[in-house]
Order: sequence, then structure tokens, then C-alpha cells
Amino acid sequence: MHRHLAADLARLPELLEATRARATDFLAGLTGRPVVPPWRAPEPEPLPEQGAGLHGALAEFAERWEPLMSASAGPRYLGFVTGGVTPAALAGDWLTATMDQNPTSALDQAGQQLERLTIAWLREMFGLSPAHDGAFVSGATTSNTVGLAIAREWLGDRLGVHVAADGVGALGGRVRVLSGTPHSSIGKGLAVLGLGRRALTEVPTLADREAVDPAALEEALKAAAREAAGPCVVAANAGTVNTADFDDLLAIIELRDRYGFWLHIDAAFGGFAALSPAHAHLVAALDAADSICVDLHKWLNVPYDSALQFTRHAALQARVFQNSAAYLGPLGDEPDLIHLTPENSRRLRALAAWFTLRAYGRAGHAAIVEECVAGARALGRAIADIDALRLLAPVRLNVVCFTLADDPAPERLADLAADLTDDVFVSPTVYAGVPALRAAFTNWRTTQDDCRRIAEALSRHVPRYASTEIS
Repeated sequence: MHRHLAADLARLPELLEATRARATDFLAGLTGRPVVPPWRAPEPEPLPEQGAGLHGALAEFAERWEPLMSASAGPRYLGFVTGGVTPAALAGDWLTATMDQNPTSALDQAGQQLERLTIAWLREMFGLSPAHDGAFVSGATTSNTVGLAIAREWLGDRLGVHVAADGVGALGGRVRVLSGTPHSSIGKGLAVLGLGRRALTEVPTLADREAVDPAALEEALKAAAREAAGPCVVAANAGTVNTADFDDLLAIIELRDRYGFWLHIDAAFGGFAALSPAHAHLVAALDAADSICVDLHKWLNVPYDSALQFTRHAALQARVFQNSAAYLGPLGDEPDLIHLTPENSRRLRALAAWFTLRAYGRAGHAAIVEECVAGARALGRAIADIDALRLLAPVRLNVVCFTLADDPAPERLADLAADLTDDVFVSPTVYAGVPALRAAFTNWRTTQDDCRRIAEALSRHVPRYASTEIS
């Protein structure tokens, strides 16, 4: 055994305690550090020949890299719909790395069964029936891609071909995927699956909304029928990135009854509206979907690399992702998790989710949702009171979309966002053709005090952007 490995093994309790202290100090300092520190690239260095041991690595990380890390786990990192990590989820994630389980095979049962239990809890949380089977994946992009892969197989069934066996060319002509305001991962998934980005048709939305216009969607479906284009896929939204807008899922389901398409719902963060009595109606029809994306490292506040994919068509899913090898065992009536996603092996993603659900239950996570919604509304009110800013959309759930009232040029907004990074991180976007900034509330740590601090930072920095000349 290499001398540093042997030494670290002998001192492991002491070194893990030092690691715990580093982690604790980092978390304790979240509120005081810049949300996004100024970037300065460390000097490059060659691959170490012998290494420095864990103690040396910890010391070097603390000196060279930790000061550059953002406070993305903290309460004022409001970009990219990023959640934090609850204490229970953090404990679960540490144990995930410690136990190093691969939960994809029934030949080693415990991890797989814990995932199935956790999926059942989450299915209940989102109001889904047992007709929906679930699987853990790395994030919303993979979840959307898996849902579209199952849809691709369903399209083949409608046309009498076997796409997983014969390839996407067996579908013949162009596949149509219809959506009002598709997340960028939808196009990415279509490219990966060989359906092509041009398969995506953006359907007009309702006036001053990101929600699809059901009448326009019906016209698009009629056009596809007239052209004998075959069955379509509709990618609906339960929470858009810019404004947390929701498609009218009941209206879309009524259209499906008449036109027979595959309904995929991207509910990456919006699915958690099910925990809010005032907003649960927005996802009341979620169970009727053919496939669903939900991203857990957003509003469930578990560490990154955790999302769910649900579908009513588990047999089609296994047809796409089955992995045939003698050492893995047969497919069986209840396929192992290895047969449900692109990954043959992965970490036990469910453990962090199990810990936070077991620790805080439905009520605890409902409180996180409600507090985030209240925070978004408070920031929206503060922005409405700042003359140099304007809201571009109502605060519908947890996202605040705003811009400069005067000359909202992208470079001016980038400068403003950079000025704010000591106090808050917001990300750029474009809404209805207008460059903008967006703040997304999903972190369990965010309080009304944080909202006041963000509002005060805006009040300090925005006046210099009140005219077209920046002083």
C-alpha cells in the first residue's frame, strides 16, 4: 500500500474530524462570505508524483480553492433554481460516500430497496398514483431525456416499429415535439436521442405569459394530423425557468383525449407546488402525464446530482434501457434499476432524499416551499418600489423576473449583477425579448432578513443605473 494511503488509513478518524471541521467552518461562514467571490485563477501545477496525503490536500484546498468557492449552499444564491442542502440531506450524502453503494442490481438488495421506498414517498408527495414508476437520475436534463426516450419508443409502437432495436431511422419522417416555452434541456435531449433539435416546435403562448395557448396547441395538433405526421409528443411545463409559469395541464389532457399524443411534463421545480395549498391546483393533473421530470437538488434541498423520472410506461422504459449481460441477471417482471436509466452504475442518490424526508416529513418540506414563496413575493414588492427597476411578470410562485426600467441592455444588467454579488447572486435571462435578471428562491436557509438584505443591496446599487449614462 502506498505510504500516504497507509498513513491516512491509520489516522482516518483524526483526518475525518479535520474534514468535518472544514465543512462546519464553511457552512458557518456562508452568510458572511461574498455570494460569488471575485474569480482569480490559481497558478497551474503538474500532477503530483507522490502526493501530500489527506492532511496536505486539506491544507492546500483551504488555501488555494476554498476562498474561490461561491456560497451556493447559502440563503442568497438565487441563480439557476439552486437549492441548498438540509442538515439531514448532508448527513445522508456523507453516508452515501462512506458506504459507496451501487443500487442498480437486486443481487445486492439494500440500496435498491431503499430507493424504491424513497420513490414511493416522493410519488405520494407529488400526488401521483402507483401507476407511475420512478427512477433516480443525475438531474433535470437527464430526466427530460429519459422521458423523451420512452416517448420515442411509444412513437415507434404507434407506427409498428421497434426504435430501441432498429434505431431512430425506423420512425421514418420527422417527429414533432410541441411545447410553449420548452426548457433548453428538451432540445438537448432531442439532439442526444437522434430526433434532432428541429423536431421541437415552439407553440405560441398566452398573452404576456410563458404558458402555452391551448388553442394554438390544438391548431398545431390539427396541422400534424392533416400532414399525416403521425403521433406527437407534447412537452408541457409545470414551472417555467423565467417566471414559474404553469401550462393549463387539464386543458392539455383534454386535447390528448382527442389527439392521442404523449404528454411529458417538465415539473423540475414546479412539482413542489403540490406542497402549497395555495398552489397545489397548478399540478393537480400531474398524475395524468405519460412521463414527468422532477429535480430534487432544487426544492427538496438535497445535494447536486439528484432528480427523478416518473412514467406510466415502465415496460417501454425497460425496453429502451435494458442492459443484457449474464452477470446482471434476467430482466424480470420488476426490472432492476440498471434497466431503467442510461447508467449501469451510480451512487445511492436516494439516501440523501430518504434522510431529509425521514427527518422533516411532508410538513417540513411544505414549510420550505411556503417560506420560499413568501421570500419571492417580498422581493417582488421591494423591486416594485424601486423606480429604476421593473417587474416583467407577476411573482407566481418562487421566481422574480425583473429588469432596469431605463435601457435594460445586457451589459448594464451584467454590471448590476456583478455589483450585487457580495449580497446576492441572480442570473441573466431574456423574457419576451427583454434582457432581464431572475432570482429563484429554493433554499431552506433563506429568510425574510435575507430578502431585506437583498432589497437594501438593490437600493444601494441600482441608482447608478437609473439613466443611460453610468456614472
